[in-house]
Amino acid sequence: MSLDQARAFIEKIKSDEAFRDRIMAIKDVDARLAAASDAGFVFTETEIKEVNSELSYEELDRVAGGVENVLVEEPE
Repeated sequence: MSLDQARAFIEKIKSDEAFRDRIMAIKDVDARLAAASDAGFVFTETEIKEVNSELSYEELDRVAGGVENVLVEEPE
């Protein structure tokens, strides 16, 4: 598990709309982590949160719903 993997995952989310839509359609945090792992990105929830904190506001804004929402459950 690594921060590099979490960073690569965020880059994929930012650059690949179909991938982002597939990941964001998953409502459960653990299921999102599993989907990321299945796609070759192995990291923990803590690592993705650390990477999120490194991103600028503009970078966060470029990702639909903000990068932080990548692993948090969305309200219904």
